[in-house]
Amino acid sequence: MNNAVSSPVLDLTQTLIARQSITPDDKDCQQMLAAELAESGFVAEHLPFEEVQNLWLRRNEAAPLLIFAGHTDVVPTGPLEQWQSDPFVPTIRDGKLYGRGAADMKSSIAAFTVAAKAFVQDHPDHRGSIAMLITSDEEGPSINGTVKVCEYLKQQGIQPDYCIVGEPTSTATLGDVIKNGRRGSLSGKVTIKGLQGHVAYPHLARNPIHLCAPALHDLAGTEWDQGNEYFPPTTFQISNFHAGTGATNVVPGTAEFLFNIRFSTASTVESLKSRVQAILDAHQLESTIEWTLGGEPFLTPRGELSDALSAAIRDVTGVQTALSTTGGTSDGRFIAKICPQVIEFGPINATIHQINEHIDVDSLEPLAAIYRKTLENLLL
Repeated sequence: MNNAVSSPVLDLTQTLIARQSITPDDKDCQQMLAAELAESGFVAEHLPFEEVQNLWLRRNEAAPLLIFAGHTDVVPTGPLEQWQSDPFVPTIRDGKLYGRGAADMKSSIAAFTVAAKAFVQDHPDHRGSIAMLITSDEEGPSINGTVKVCEYLKQQGIQPDYCIVGEPTSTATLGDVIKNGRRGSLSGKVTIKGLQGHVAYPHLARNPIHLCAPALHDLAGTEWDQGNEYFPPTTFQISNFHAGTGATNVVPGTAEFLFNIRFSTASTVESLKSRVQAILDAHQLESTIEWTLGGEPFLTPRGELSDALSAAIRDVTGVQTALSTTGGTSDGRFIAKICPQVIEFGPINATIHQINEHIDVDSLEPLAAIYRKTLENLLL
């Protein structure tokens, strides 16, 4: 490790990066975090589900309950020879900290851990409760991670009031964007049945590519909704199309296409399914659909949590933040089912999942300061 610059949040970020916690392997990151926070009064509950490690930490039992949520797992490194330094040897070069997970999201975990410890030290009798929900399954299938912990919390009658997910949301400068929601993701696999035959005798065959082309045109051109104050309009994209044997003289017997709908709270899963089916039926296609719901949309309107976080960002950095719902899915979609206010905020996301992932060292202490100031705004 390069310790040319030292601070509690930098040191903890480096320690976490050094653990090769490629999803779903936690590499004992959660054990270390539990030990780190024990002296501050956080009680740990380890909640493993199959191969996934999950951690629930909580200090106090009173309301309101504020959760910091994050994931210790990281995506694979990609070709090691393309990294300028070992992705699991945290390295500082030109004021930037390099390593897998530097931005997504070990720096956030380190920052809110350090923030919570400092807050508790200065305000041991704060009102309410502070908790942390950490999983090693966010970058994987997300089956045995946060979703299972949320089910457990609901069964235990635990009612969170606020949640900050440490996803990297900033774009050009720390604090310029926070996410107050995410679009849902609905995918489908459509199989169109035709009749295989010789291209020289088209009257004896039914070409499923020709049959479904008008339906594809209608699906791609449909306005699903107009979005709303927080969300852009729902979008439909065909991502794959497969048909044929590879021969030029054979009409295929079936065609298959995959699509994805990124949808806002202006639409529902059932309405989207029925509208897609109606378009296929209108073209009298002999078809089947296999649906996969990747995640439902969630939205936290402007309120106590977004105001507290926005004020903290402004106080620490001077930046006027913007609320956004852009981007892919996150574990916030699971937490939103048990928590009325869920916000995502973290460092600049320009290099996440990339070769040579990195974060500005100078952003680490302000990130922790923002989390701490948010605690003060909500729990003092």
